[in-house]
Amino acid sequence: MIPETVLRWGGGGSVIRELSAYGARRAREVGEENVFDFAIGSPSADPPAALHDAMRRLMETVPPAELHTYVPAPGLPSVRAKVADFLNAQFFMAYRPEDICLTDGASSALALVTRALLSPGEEVVIPTPAFPEYWVYVESVGGVVKPVPCLPESFRLDLAALEAAITPKTVLVLLNSPNNPSGAVYPRGDLEVLTAMLKRRERELGHPIYLLADEPYRELVYGGAEVPFLPALYPDTLYCYSFSKSLSIPGERVGFLAFHPEMAERDRLFDAVQGAMRMTGYLCVSPLFQLAAAECLGVTADISVYERNRDLICSGLRELGYRFPEPRGAFYLLLQAPEGDGQAFSRRCMAEDVLLVPGEEFFCPGYVRLAYCVPEERLRRSLPAFRRIAESCGILP
Repeated sequence: MIPETVLRWGGGGSVIRELSAYGARRAREVGEENVFDFAIGSPSADPPAALHDAMRRLMETVPPAELHTYVPAPGLPSVRAKVADFLNAQFFMAYRPEDICLTDGASSALALVTRALLSPGEEVVIPTPAFPEYWVYVESVGGVVKPVPCLPESFRLDLAALEAAITPKTVLVLLNSPNNPSGAVYPRGDLEVLTAMLKRRERELGHPIYLLADEPYRELVYGGAEVPFLPALYPDTLYCYSFSKSLSIPGERVGFLAFHPEMAERDRLFDAVQGAMRMTGYLCVSPLFQLAAAECLGVTADISVYERNRDLICSGLRELGYRFPEPRGAFYLLLQAPEGDGQAFSRRCMAEDVLLVPGEEFFCPGYVRLAYCVPEERLRRSLPAFRRIAESCGILP
C-alpha cells in the first residue's frame, strides 16, 4: 500500500511552487509584465564569468571519460581537498579532505543527515519561521519536529524556549542563518549562548546533540552583518552548504556537508550518511559541476543586486504603510498581514496579480513572504499594485 504520508506530501504539493505555476499561467493570460511573482526564491543574478570560464576550460582539457563518469559517492578527492582547504583558510578550521562530502545541493544534504541520524520518535528542534521541507525530511524517517517560535517581530532566537525544547529524545537542532523566510541573521552573542547550552545539555543527557547549520545564503548579507561559522563554536556541528545561491546555479544541484573532525561519533556518522546515500540514490554529484564549483570557491555572482532590491522594496513598502522587520540577509522579507491572516492576505494580493507566500507555509502565521530575488523592474512596477492593496486594507498613511 502507498503510505499516506507520501500521498500527503506529493498530492498537497508545495504552496510556493503552486503559486509560481499559477503566476506562469496568469502571465500567459494577461502578459508577463502584469504579473508580479515573488513566490519562489530562485536567484536572478547571472552566474559569475569565472564559473563559465571554468566550465569551458574543463570541457576542453579534461577527457570526457573523466568528466562524465561515475565518481566516488562522497565526491572527487581533489574537490574534497579544495573545499577543506577553503574552509580552513576562511574560518581557521582543521578539516581534512575526508571530512567533506559532496551532495546534490543542500536539500539532499538535509535529507541525508536526517536519515542518517534519526530513529522513529527522536526529535529535531527547529526555530520558526523555517523552510517547510525540513518537516518532510524529519517526518519521512519517523522523526518528530519540535518547532520553537523566534521572538516576535525581530525573529531572533528565543534562547529560553530553545532550551526548554531540549529533551532526552533530542538528537538534532537545525539552524538556518541567514534565514529563509525572515532574512534574519542570528547574532554571535545568541549563538554563543545557544551552543554553550547545547554543550551543557549534552553532558547532562549523556548523548550528542548535533547542530545542523544550513547555510546556502551565507554570502547574502547586508550592512556588514556577520554570519558566525557554527562549527567553530560547537564541534558537534554538521555544516551544510550549497552553491545554488552564491553562484546562481540552483538547477545544477551542487553542495557539500562538512563533518567537524572532532565531532562525537564522527566516523559512524560519516558512514551513516554514506548509507543514506545508497538508500536514497543521492550520490555521484556531477563531476563537471564539482570541478567547476571547486575552482570558484570564494567567488560569487553579483549579489549586490539583492541589496539594491532589498532597499528598493523596503523603502517602497514602508511608505505605503506596510510593517516588516528589515531583512539583514538572504533575499526574502516577511510582511505583516494587515488583518492578521497571512492566507487571506495572500489571496487579496493574488487579486492584484501579486504573488506572495502565506507565512503559515513557514509556520509563521500572520505574515506573507516576498522573495525579492527578481529583476529590479518587477519590483518597481509592483508598487502601484501594492498601493491598491494598501488602500483596500486601510493601511495607507
